[in-house]
Amino acid sequence: MNTSTEIRPFRVDVPQVDLDDLHARLDRTRWANEIPGSGSDYGVSLDRVRRLADVWRNSFDWRAFEAKLNAYPQFTTEIDGQNVHFLHVRSGRPDALALILTHGWPGSVVEYLDVIEPLAEAGFDLVVPSIPGFGFSGPTTERGWDIYRVARAWVELMRRLGYPRYGAVGNDGGSMISPEVGRLDPEHVIGVHVTQIFSFPSGDPAELENLTEDEAAAVEHLNWFWQNMGAFNQLQSQSPQTLAHALADSPVGLLGWNGQLLGEDLDDEFVLGNIATYWFTGTSGSSMRFYYEMEKSAYRPTEPTTVPIALAGSSRDFLSIRRFAERDHANIASWNVYDAGGHYTAHIDPEILVEDIRTFFADVA
Repeated sequence: MNTSTEIRPFRVDVPQVDLDDLHARLDRTRWANEIPGSGSDYGVSLDRVRRLADVWRNSFDWRAFEAKLNAYPQFTTEIDGQNVHFLHVRSGRPDALALILTHGWPGSVVEYLDVIEPLAEAGFDLVVPSIPGFGFSGPTTERGWDIYRVARAWVELMRRLGYPRYGAVGNDGGSMISPEVGRLDPEHVIGVHVTQIFSFPSGDPAELENLTEDEAAAVEHLNWFWQNMGAFNQLQSQSPQTLAHALADSPVGLLGWNGQLLGEDLDDEFVLGNIATYWFTGTSGSSMRFYYEMEKSAYRPTEPTTVPIALAGSSRDFLSIRRFAERDHANIASWNVYDAGGHYTAHIDPEILVEDIRTFFADVA
């Protein structure tokens, strides 16, 4: 009997016809032109896209990657009218603390594959969902899936799985969703662990007075990022559907657009595993709508979060500024910034993230 709360087993199994279609599209690519010698001055370079397309067509093994995903138990369930896909890995310990780990854009559950086993061995049960509109959660079919609605869905998912105590972990968009999970469910969430705290200057000039040298450098870096790399946020928060038509039809277009924030410090399998997940699930457009929903959301929290929150940042990533974070979060319990890692520390340096998570939740348990 099908009910809206049923939890169903799931396996990734892309039809061969979809793989054949991808290869045919890659073979027929109509390449963009670029100014000779311009490199990445105008965006992701033609050389990089051609190289990644060649790897995707000739050496990236989707079936092997599919097997890597299917090595972990996966499920789907319907929450608030939306299909939700998630990995659910149990540690085997009766007293295990559960963690819900949330990815961002242009990532996916692939972000966390390298920390699943060490975290499970450390005694955590792990729930790793695909955000509605991303990957195997399938395209969203109605308006309103902003970070707050996703957070509500995660609270329901953890209730449905029977966890009375749990922690929320996030990266990128997940670093915005996870604190909201704690805000919504403080009776059950014992702590929130993120790799970025996106607390920005409010616009009051007084906030920028007396900044330390490190804080001023962080503000300068933030300004540089928005002026040089912020096109994705502007377009996706205003007109995601305009670009969606191109990305739904062109795998090379998807390589170029999503590849801008999957940098050259990342290995090809990680980059292509994430991008291929979007391609095969047809979620390039719906994932971009997430930014539109955030921009148009009518709800804005007016009080700081109170659940203990930890930062495990990287000096190679967005630089969180503690004085602004303390305005938005009343209980910062741990603040670490590592010289290793990066935007995808869970993949680049998983041992750093695992140890930071383990230490934090041992302290707040």
